[in-house]
Amino acid sequence: MTKYLLKAFLLFPFLAALASAGDRPNILLIMCDDVGYSDIGCYGGEIKTPNLDKLAENGLRYTQFYNTSRCSATRAALLTGLFQHQTGIGFHVTSPKGGDAWVGDLNFQCVTIAEALKPNGYSSYISGKWHITYIDDKRNPSKRNWPLQRGFDRFFGTIHGAGSFYDPNSLTIDNEYIVPHQDFYYTDEISDHMVKFIKEHDQSKPFFAYVPYTAAHWPLHALPEDIAKYEGRYNAGWDAIREERYARMKKMGLIKPEWKLSEPYPYQPWDSLSAEEKAFHVRCMEVYAAMIDNMDQGIGRMVDALKRTKQFDNTLIFFLHDNGAAAEPYGFGKNLNVDAREKGIMWEPMGPDELQYDMEPKKARDGRPMRVGKGVMPGPADTYIGYSRNWGNASNTPFRHHKHWSHEGGISTPLIVHWPKGIERKHHGQYRETPGYLIDIMATVIDVSDSTYPSTYDGRSIHPMEGVSLAPTFDGGALQRETLYFEHEGNRAVRHGKWKLVSKHNDWGAYWDRYAEIPLHEWELFDMEVDRTETNNLANEYPEKVIELAEMWLNWAKRVGAVPRAEQRFVPREEREFRNKAAKRSS
Repeated sequence: MTKYLLKAFLLFPFLAALASAGDRPNILLIMCDDVGYSDIGCYGGEIKTPNLDKLAENGLRYTQFYNTSRCSATRAALLTGLFQHQTGIGFHVTSPKGGDAWVGDLNFQCVTIAEALKPNGYSSYISGKWHITYIDDKRNPSKRNWPLQRGFDRFFGTIHGAGSFYDPNSLTIDNEYIVPHQDFYYTDEISDHMVKFIKEHDQSKPFFAYVPYTAAHWPLHALPEDIAKYEGRYNAGWDAIREERYARMKKMGLIKPEWKLSEPYPYQPWDSLSAEEKAFHVRCMEVYAAMIDNMDQGIGRMVDALKRTKQFDNTLIFFLHDNGAAAEPYGFGKNLNVDAREKGIMWEPMGPDELQYDMEPKKARDGRPMRVGKGVMPGPADTYIGYSRNWGNASNTPFRHHKHWSHEGGISTPLIVHWPKGIERKHHGQYRETPGYLIDIMATVIDVSDSTYPSTYDGRSIHPMEGVSLAPTFDGGALQRETLYFEHEGNRAVRHGKWKLVSKHNDWGAYWDRYAEIPLHEWELFDMEVDRTETNNLANEYPEKVIELAEMWLNWAKRVGAVPRAEQRFVPREEREFRNKAAKRSS
């Protein structure tokens, strides 16, 4: 009898851990790259995303959720629950610019979600794009800020932010660079490695899994069978697709009927193109759609793995975008080796163990020179093309501007939340219109996992968490916050209640040489309740509101480090006139 009691006693810690793991949800956080608000099917797009659509149908869709408008900044904020400036990723991706907020490398006054959950017994996995540290030496880099050094147990993916989908630079497993196998396609590999991590996971613990895809960031690389699904779908051009999506989104109730379709920027009418130009742009969008389609297939395989391992019901799944669709017609102007294949040019193939160090390779692994330039039909491994800003306007329907900017087209993201055990069936398929921000993901994860956000970590002081938990909204409650702030490369915004103040900064050099508070007459003011598409600037009607919100933004910017260099104040004539007008209205 004593023998059996001893066995039970020895088993008790394991059984207690198992019971505890059953109460704490797994977290699966999925994010795509450079994809517009209306691209996926459940947000109004024509791209086939049945797996995401099903998660939305049996979960929640947030209609006013926001990111930072840029890849590295979003990743830093998402993983830490802080504004990107507080993490050291305040400027142009991971390019160092100087100052604590602008070093381009994740600092140690923050913790990642993986680090925050580790004391609570979570295992953590990442498959995809890291991009929150700079690679100071490509061949022998410092690894102090690689995933395994920031709380994760397993890693497959790339340290860098972009590259070929057939031969990506900085491809890594755990802490070592690797070479892609013969039939490698990055999006599939990201999906399949996460499937592997899910299947191999020790279920006596809960897990946090982070899947930052590179799809559909340039270059436009997709598999032939996926491209074939969209052959001819975009022959009508970007004008027609944009109108089609706008009508569908209103019918779905994603946007209000009174919100006008914004003016595209920049814009070229589809009918002004030649037949050859149309064929090229159609192909670009076909490949772009195929990249998103392939990602959705991989998400389906992850969901299937969760179901097969009986972990699906208590896995909280998030899906969102890192920024709006890009305004980068990458590779259009170079005309490099456009007809190299026709001329029979071949370079020396790469060796079987030769690592890829270049974001933009000069050749495919088999020796074919990279074909770059407007007119090159994208898709294969020897092409390196982006899609046009006009397609970006369509992807961001119905909003203004693109990635980089703080207008709605740059910062708006879908957010799908799915959790069978944590979201009652009666709420399934509902929209949540409460404005939220990606810094809220950390707060939500801490909340639902019954974890504690640290004030210190490994002997270092940690910035207090900035976000608020989304959990109250799961059953229709509200968030206890009224104001959201944004800044990236001088583009900035503040949203306070129904009001949004936003400005676009086109002169980065001047931004670094003068005070961050731009002249008041350069701000735009919009009423988000009646005009979320930002078509009616009310700044001249409510100058006092402009001054109030601009001062709120500046106070926030000083607090988090978003104000660069010295404060060199200047007051142009237009601003003096604006302030005088506001003073007269107030009196």
